[in-house]
Order: sequence, then C-alpha cells, then structure tokens
Amino acid sequence: MTDDREKTPALTTVASDGGANSPQPPFDGDLTDLGTLKRLLARHGISLNKGLGQHLLISRKALNAVVGAADLTPDDRVLEVGAGPGVLTRELALQARRIVAVELDRAILPVLRETTADLPNVEIIPRNLLEVQPEEVFGAEPYKLVANLPYYITSLILRHLLESANAPRVLVVMVQREVAERLVAGPGEMSLLALSVQIYGTPRIITYVPATAFFPSPQVDSAVVRVDLHPAPLLDADTTEQFFALIHAGFAEKRKQIHNSLARHLDMSRETISRWLAECEIDPMRRAQTLSLEEWLRLARIAQAEANSGE
Repeated sequence: MTDDREKTPALTTVASDGGANSPQPPFDGDLTDLGTLKRLLARHGISLNKGLGQHLLISRKALNAVVGAADLTPDDRVLEVGAGPGVLTRELALQARRIVAVELDRAILPVLRETTADLPNVEIIPRNLLEVQPEEVFGAEPYKLVANLPYYITSLILRHLLESANAPRVLVVMVQREVAERLVAGPGEMSLLALSVQIYGTPRIITYVPATAFFPSPQVDSAVVRVDLHPAPLLDADTTEQFFALIHAGFAEKRKQIHNSLARHLDMSRETISRWLAECEIDPMRRAQTLSLEEWLRLARIAQAEANSGE
C-alpha cells in the first residue's frame, strides 16, 4: 500500500515508498542504459506511445546538461513534469531537498514508484499538471521547474506555470529544437509563444540534444532551455491582461499590417489604434512579428492608461 500524504485538502501526493512499510532496496540500475530501461518496461508490461510524446531520455550527457543547467542546491524544491520511469527524477533527488514528480500516465506509475522507492525526498502526483496549481504543492515557497516536457503540450504547460500565483523562479526544460528557437526569438521572428514567455523571464538555449538521445527516437532534435524569471513583473496585472489581448490580436493575422490586425481583432477604431502606435513610435505598416518585447510593453501601457482614464 502506498503512503498518501495530504499537502492541502485539495491535493494529495504519494510518497515514493514502493508500496511497503519496510525500507525498500535502492534501485541500482542505470536508466540511461537502453537494455536496463527495456527490461524494466517489459517487466511492467509497458509499450511506449509516440503519439503521446513518450520519448524517454537515454543519454547521460543530455541528462547531465539538464540537471547542471538548474544549478541545484541542497535546499532547492523542484517540480518535475512527465517524470516517466524516473531517469531525471533520481538525478534531481540526489541534489535537491524536495522533488515533486507529476506523472499522468497510470501505466508507468508503478515503474516510477519502483525506481524512486529508496528516495524519501521524492513525492509523486498522479495527475495532469494542468489540473494542479503550484501553490497547492509549494505554498509560497520558491521552487524550480526541471522537466523533459511532453512535446504535444509544451506551450500549455509553460503558460500554466508562468501565469500561476506561484510561478517557478527558474525553468529548465527539454523541448523540441524548433520550440526552443521560437522561445528565444527576437524581432523579426517573434511569436505568441516567445512573447508569452519573455514577459515573465529571459530564455536562453543551453545545448542542443539529438533525437538519438531518446527511446524511441523522435523525428526531431531537442534543446535544453533555461528561463530565469524577471526579478519583478514587467507590468501590473491589468496591463498584463492588456498585453495578452494585444499580442493575440496582433498575431491573429500576422501577415497583415499591425494597425489592421489590431483594429479588427480588438474591435476598436482605426483612429484609436493609429494614436496608440504613434505614441509608441511604431510604424503602422509593420507586422506583428517585427515588434520587440519592449514595443509590445509600451503599447500595452498606453492602451491600459487610456482604459484607466475612461476614454
């Protein structure tokens, strides 16, 4: 029987005790060894589903890059998403104070419990992260996100955590190479994803990871990205909401000139949009992807100031 420990009335985590009251023998296998991993999965009757982004890390070099990028200390609390069989979980547990591993796949949970049974600082949440609020898990305590994110849900996870009441102070994530390059993009290549992350923190690519670092191998390469949150919010809550309304409108038809896209999708007069753009010294003929983060921030501040004035 597992030992259920209530962190809050709304959220239950499961201690990784392997299902017995007596101490569990340590797992001594190397989960980056393909033979070891295959035998473990076979013993639990598990076959992986590529369609669900189930690509397991089997590269010690890539694993070390992820853990190293997090700059962990013995006092750190870490949130891991998509823990799978525990290859990253075990490494994190050796360096940090508390690891909360979120895993939705019920089939692989017995494997995760087995591989972390000897690690008392690991807690497992068998739920969809999008249904978990970080403040339910960590309260107001600071924490880091360190994860090999499922490809099909990367953007949703990043937005869910960055917009939460207690966002991670640092994010270190393995994502598709294309996604990584979009995250760090500047003017000319800007996107909704880039702006949605860069308003909260500064992303940088740590290293690239080949498809052969995973089992089964995906069709694309990956990259390790670190995002350091800004020391203070760039905008207040109302202006942040205005910012997101503007960028969604701007990118709704990104091939159109910015004044047309904003007027149409904000349902505002062209005169108002033209005035805002003029105050920001933004050429109305430009397109959304050419604007910098700072230009979008200025536009949001002006739009919110006008909303506050009742005009």
